[in-house]
Amino acid sequence: MSYDMTDFEQDVIEQSKTVPVLVDFWAAWCGPCRVLGPVLERLAEQHSGEWRLVKVDTEKYPELSTRYGVRSIPNVKLFVDGKVADEFTGAQPDYAIEQWLKRSLPEKHAATIQRAEQLIEEQKTEEAQALLEYIVADSPQSEHARVLLAHMLVFSAPVRAAELVREVLADSPWFHKAEAIRTFAHLAETAGHPETLADHPIKERYLNAVRALEQLDFDTALEGFIEVLREHRYYDDDGSRKACIAIFKYLGEDHETTCKYRRTFDSALY
Repeated sequence: MSYDMTDFEQDVIEQSKTVPVLVDFWAAWCGPCRVLGPVLERLAEQHSGEWRLVKVDTEKYPELSTRYGVRSIPNVKLFVDGKVADEFTGAQPDYAIEQWLKRSLPEKHAATIQRAEQLIEEQKTEEAQALLEYIVADSPQSEHARVLLAHMLVFSAPVRAAELVREVLADSPWFHKAEAIRTFAHLAETAGHPETLADHPIKERYLNAVRALEQLDFDTALEGFIEVLREHRYYDDDGSRKACIAIFKYLGEDHETTCKYRRTFDSALY
């Protein structure tokens, strides 16, 4: 398959109004360009339909290099709606480019996700879940949708919720919410297998806090975890601290329960 440009206005500007276009500014004499080119082509085949690759030979089209401020090559620019949305310079490995694309590509289902968030606020959970299930099935790479769906399922289906956010890593804008969901899933497993916890006088109070959390009684859960935190900071691998932070992230920093307990939590730590 050829990715060479024939008409920049049509191949890039107009095309990017329908699907994102990745433009590789390169030259035959450039060693790093020869390394990067096959990587981009391989990724373009793997992600066919999500974005398109167009290669611009800077020797043939120096005016385009000047127009878009290309000072060193390889230079890769992502065009969305006719404009440069993001870029990087130099050869990069597959993994780094995948992560860059994950951060830079526009959300395919942005409007539908926004609608799902509105339905969640309106407590129309069945409708919201149906929308999110559709998005996750159609675009499994959508971390926003996966985290929202996991957020809804974490207390009813913690194993699935944890699986939905398993690949949401530290460079994701949804990482902290994903970490909260993973923490809740761990606590649900602990509640189901209390024998895995170390014997200690604090054990039952810790389990009571976990059970309160499962009942969505966040006040009682936070009071219990903070009490355990004061007496045995590192019980269950620092479990009480992680549980409190997870609750704060789950509810949101501006939630009245978060505001009520945040200062008490902080003082318990120090």
